[in-house]
Amino acid sequence: MAISTADFKNGICIEYNGKLWTIAEFQHVKPGKGGAFVRTKLRDVRSGRVVEYTFNSGTKFDSVRLEERSMQYLYTDGADYYFMDPTSYEQMGIPADVVGATAQWLKENDEVTLQYAGDELISLTPKMFVELAVAETDPGFKGDTVQGGTKPATLETGAVVQVPMYVNVGDVLQIDTRDGRFIKRV
Repeated sequence: MAISTADFKNGICIEYNGKLWTIAEFQHVKPGKGGAFVRTKLRDVRSGRVVEYTFNSGTKFDSVRLEERSMQYLYTDGADYYFMDPTSYEQMGIPADVVGATAQWLKENDEVTLQYAGDELISLTPKMFVELAVAETDPGFKGDTVQGGTKPATLETGAVVQVPMYVNVGDVLQIDTRDGRFIKRV
């Protein structure tokens, strides 16, 4: 389905220059002299990069329908990660290279969101906050406080995050998956 610049809304997905973009921001401009145009900030769906483009008013684009599915992470066999649809119990494998860095936040039975453009998987997003146990870290000592420094800790999924000095092996931590930041000890 084709849409023009007059139909722009934040969040709409369009195809431009062979890539999928979501509209992050747009502004219709009507200068005193010359034709109207639209200034936009577009976010690349695959990389997340934001780029500014200017289009003449009335320019047409192909609209892309984005679909999100909630899936449950089951397990990995090293080459693929397996997910299950909680309503139909249908299972599917996704290659490890597609899952990428998201794998460090996946724990068995956690919910993830898969985003599709048509039939193509374009992103896999874990929950915003996950609770993971500390598998390995330097020991904490009496007197280490919240105001102290930080140390690296390896979590049960293999992710390495900076944690306060008082965190020990076996502690369960809440982690922000957007930036890998320690939030609190659970």
